[in-house]
Amino acid sequence: MCANPTLRQWADPARTDLSVLLGAVCGDVAGSIYEWRNIRYKLDEAHLIAPDAHCTDDSVLTCAVAQALQEGLARLPGDWLSMPGAQEELAQAVKRQLLRFGRAFPQAGYGSKFIAWLETDDPQPYGSWGNGSAMRVSAAGWLARTLEEAETLAEISARVTHDHPEGIRGAVCVAGCLFLLRQTGDKEAVRAYASRFYDLHFTLREIRDTYTFNASCQGSVPQAIVAFLEAEDFADAISGAISIGGDSDTIAAIAGCLAEVIYPIPEAVRQDVTGRVDGMLLEALAGAAAFARERG
Repeated sequence: MCANPTLRQWADPARTDLSVLLGAVCGDVAGSIYEWRNIRYKLDEAHLIAPDAHCTDDSVLTCAVAQALQEGLARLPGDWLSMPGAQEELAQAVKRQLLRFGRAFPQAGYGSKFIAWLETDDPQPYGSWGNGSAMRVSAAGWLARTLEEAETLAEISARVTHDHPEGIRGAVCVAGCLFLLRQTGDKEAVRAYASRFYDLHFTLREIRDTYTFNASCQGSVPQAIVAFLEAEDFADAISGAISIGGDSDTIAAIAGCLAEVIYPIPEAVRQDVTGRVDGMLLEALAGAAAFARERG
């Protein structure tokens, strides 16, 4: 698994600068055991990754989108936004990699509609407004050079399956938040941007006892963003996301992809999570992380 020098460096816990794109996977792994066994309290850092925690479809598809956007953008000129056919080329790359990764990990825990999509010879978008578009989108925020590019990449990554306006909106919001964090490191800029998409006038404490499972973008993306906004560090963002119950792995994956931008991933968490991730997924993350640094 570590024959690739880039991958070997990226998996080195001393290289915290290379943990780009790992935040969503950490959140997914941490939340994996709580999706159907919700808890209503925060975990401390030492107990964030349970012994039986594991990657789910959130990690698999995050890696698929990262691989697709890396390969697609590498073939396009810097001004691809104004290039006819470029968006369709990227969409086809996303489609290919979702199929490739999805079929390589058939037991990852996909929703029924996505399973049907994977089993189709020429799958088409199926109008989903689910939070799957938002949990897999972090590469769009990391690889983009402008906010417009981040939003466009997010829409492209979403619409190959989630072409409902709410599915696209969730992906665009998360990618835009991530990009703004990269540029400013300012949580209030993120709050202002995300508030264009969702009502964020609530706290985790206010919803913790009453929030229920909601797999829609509009019912889980705002909660993930608030978990990040309230957090004091990386582990706290993921713990807060898990603490409200609901679709725990997905909410934590979204919170984790944002938290990673401004908070270091604790070394013990980083080592534990990378030790549970298949080599194919790590290779995709390592390649996208290297490409993100090259793009600047």
